[in-house]
Amino acid sequence: MMGWQSIRTAPLFGYGIAAVAALAAFCLRLLLDGWFPPGFPYVTFFPAVVITAYFAGARPAILCAVLSMFGAGYFFVPAYNGFHINVATGVALFFYVFVVAVDIFFIDGMRGAMRQLAAERERYERLAENRDLLYRELHHRVSNNIQVVGALLRLQAGGVSDGEAQRALTEAGGRIETIARIQRELHNQVGDPSPFRDFARSLLADANAAAGSPAEVSLDGGEAPLHPDQATPVTLVLLESFNNAIEHGFKGGAGQVLVSLDQSGDEHVLIVRDNGAGPPPGFDPRNSASLGLRIVRSMAGQLGGVFDLTRQDGWTVCRLTYRPKALEF
Repeated sequence: MMGWQSIRTAPLFGYGIAAVAALAAFCLRLLLDGWFPPGFPYVTFFPAVVITAYFAGARPAILCAVLSMFGAGYFFVPAYNGFHINVATGVALFFYVFVVAVDIFFIDGMRGAMRQLAAERERYERLAENRDLLYRELHHRVSNNIQVVGALLRLQAGGVSDGEAQRALTEAGGRIETIARIQRELHNQVGDPSPFRDFARSLLADANAAAGSPAEVSLDGGEAPLHPDQATPVTLVLLESFNNAIEHGFKGGAGQVLVSLDQSGDEHVLIVRDNGAGPPPGFDPRNSASLGLRIVRSMAGQLGGVFDLTRQDGWTVCRLTYRPKALEF
């Protein structure tokens, strides 16, 4: 069955509009004939031409104008019921032709511009869809490649006899795979940025399970997405702080970890609290040789932010403060 758009573009449809519009204008002029003083034979026919030009195009509008001209000239121009051209009727006819020609010219030009604009808009929409598709595909491939690097490091660790080197390679592989996962989960299935809370909750649950820890974890805030340039360092700080609590604070035992990300101010604040044993007296994270803390300090520096680790009321508090970048959608 032919669709409505196909019917509208059919030539006979446009000429049908022209004929109906001219007939309607004629009937209206006939109905109002007693109300008009002499000298207004074409007044109801101008709208008919304009409507036809807008909905059907130039050629049907020309047909409507010609039908209207003959209908008005025969029935509503003196002498009535016939054609009689004199100076007055010739001037009226000239102005009628001039006005409808101008109307048809500009309306058809407007229709052409609208068609061109619609075609350009459709083209740009297709380009945007292709761009988003390519971006997601590239994003997915990069994440996969990063994950492969992490897996290779883990495999390499299995062939190293030195325990410290094996542990370092395993941890490096795990961190690289974490980066790959962060990159993969930055966007949801339709390509929109994911809120920090969504993928942070999943990462924390996996880290907790991988450590074999019964720690109770709660997450507050983080409803908004992170800027892609800041998501990886912020999440790495989160995971390093969490793993530090599991490994050193709880030492494999039970505990509680509270995570919050405040995104309400000019500076965002990530806080990871745990009720574990905490650092030893006199511990200064700025002078620590721990690889995890060096990574955290490096990530904070990449963000242009500040990281500090303190002990407050029986809780170990890791705090990252940084100035966010604006997201562009």
